Amino acid sequence: MWTDKHRGIRVSQQELLCKNACGYYGNPAWQGFCSKCWREKARPAAASRQDTRPSNDGTPLTFSKFEEKKSTEKSRRINTVRKLFWGSPSPPKRQESSERHANLVRAFQSLEPGDFTGFLKILKSPSSQRLQSRCTAFLNTMEAYHGLPVQKQSDLVQDFYQSFAEYFRSVPEAQVTQIMEHVEKLIMTRLHKWVFCHDSCDDEQKDLALQRRIRSLNWVTPQMLSVPFPDEKIAVMGDPFLPAITAIIEMDAKRAPQDKLACVSKCSQHVFEGLSTSNSEPANADDFLSGLVYVVLKANPPRLHSNMQYVIRFGLPHSLMAGESGYYFTNLSCAVAFIEKLDGPALDLSPEEFEGYMLRQRAPTEGKRKQISSDTQHLLEELQGRQEKLDQGMDALNVQLQNWVQAVHSQLDEAAAQFALVQKEITAQVKLSPVVSSSSNDASPQGDDKNESVLVLADQHAGPQDTDC
Repeated sequence: MWTDKHRGIRVSQQELLCKNACGYYGNPAWQGFCSKCWREKARPAAASRQDTRPSNDGTPLTFSKFEEKKSTEKSRRINTVRKLFWGSPSPPKRQESSERHANLVRAFQSLEPGDFTGFLKILKSPSSQRLQSRCTAFLNTMEAYHGLPVQKQSDLVQDFYQSFAEYFRSVPEAQVTQIMEHVEKLIMTRLHKWVFCHDSCDDEQKDLALQRRIRSLNWVTPQMLSVPFPDEKIAVMGDPFLPAITAIIEMDAKRAPQDKLACVSKCSQHVFEGLSTSNSEPANADDFLSGLVYVVLKANPPRLHSNMQYVIRFGLPHSLMAGESGYYFTNLSCAVAFIEKLDGPALDLSPEEFEGYMLRQRAPTEGKRKQISSDTQHLLEELQGRQEKLDQGMDALNVQLQNWVQAVHSQLDEAAAQFALVQKEITAQVKLSPVVSSSSNDASPQGDDKNESVLVLADQHAGPQDTDC
């Protein structure tokens, strides 16, 4: 892929494609094949080993035949685990009515790209109970059998993706892709702690080896990699590739493979932006790969090998085989492979010079020291500018806070004045109420006297009549 005749990194578009000439992107982790061709190549070999049966011709079993029988029984147990949550290899029969299925499919089709919350709402609806049960059963089974080898877990997850996608055979491929991205995020966010950097593989050791390798190459300059870098005459605040470095470091904090791929895509886009800042001409594939190597060397991302293997094993195949994310991830794999095999001729250095740098027997050149000093000065100026903006923001916030306090005080004063007026009205009404009650009391005795005189007269007239009776 890289030759000693040219300085820096040289890679053609054809070298990024699958060796099987299927048109998809290959990957060094799959020996240059795409994920589909690699699985088709690897599975028949595993199946031929599993189909080997010891002959029962009356001869005693040898140790090799005993091992074959043992592996056969192990594969049979793994197939039994698959049947626990899949049943038969054929697609499951649809028990719901065609109308209900069509309504459910339309509900999933109405989702906007990236609307994971909406996907969960539809999946939790009563009409999606069957799909939800399948996801729950798969997750519970994977957690129960988390001790399986990581490659077997990868096969189970990929089989689940394929079987789940069969439910949406009538949906256009682009929409199926969006739905499966939600499914991948749901499944792998839950399984991340069980399958990431699994004990059955040596990802942790390879992570440490890659980190040590990148740390030993911290003396490599952009000029050695032929990365277009801004001249001192061009006013650039800090390293133009700093956003790309930040994006690639963020990959380790994500859990879903598509989110990790999104960090790779974001990093690659920032690399193109940094190249456009540094060079007036459009960046080509060689410049991009060189810039990506520089970013990886500067960032030294945590658990880079484990993150890449996690995406390869449990990501959706279409995300790695084609499209923008597949192109960027393939270039990242090439960049890591280049770093692992980096030597003097690739940096336009003699073997002695390269060995001297690796053994810390040679120091950076004067130009390198000037570049580091310039970068440090730019970084200090950038930090100073940020501090000034922060101070201005604090001053503006203090002014806003004082204005708000004054407004609150004025509102409180207005409310107190209104309350005082209301209190005066209430006091005046209380003072008027005894006067009204006393006047009513004065009027009531006269009425009582009249009533009593009327009663006396009535009694006088009624007396003789009572005696007569």
